Amino acid sequence: MNQSIECLWRKYQQTQFLFTQCLSSKISFAIITAHNPRGEILAPCQNRLLDRKLQQEILKLRRPYRAMVGASQDWKHMEKSWAVSTDKASAIELGRKFNQNAIYYVDADKLQLIPCLLSQLETSLGAFSPRVNVVHELPYMV
Repeated sequence: MNQSIECLWRKYQQTQFLFTQCLSSKISFAIITAHNPRGEILAPCQNRLLDRKLQQEILKLRRPYRAMVGASQDWKHMEKSWAVSTDKASAIELGRKFNQNAIYYVDADKLQLIPCLLSQLETSLGAFSPRVNVVHELPYMV
């Protein structure tokens, strides 16, 4: 396996999640971003454009959604993301449409890392709630 892909997959497994309010542990939802397709770091203006396109696609689903941020453990890398109340298959399709290596899926407070473009296996990451940080407002993505 390519070492850089394996390293990236490990980083995805350490992600923290920033929300402005708690979500019920009884709901299922996907966490999807449009930032940095295929793991390539883009300019902030490119990421904002992709994020707007993703939000338009989410609106077409006619499902509840909420803005949030996925962050590295040290919070040095952050990506604007969306928590979307949708099924896993639709979430994977959306991740692929926006060239994402992976998405997250939460069901009954169980967090899964699910590949979209990568060939890794779906990975269970344990409880979701300990990874959630409730913040007054989401950081501005420069």
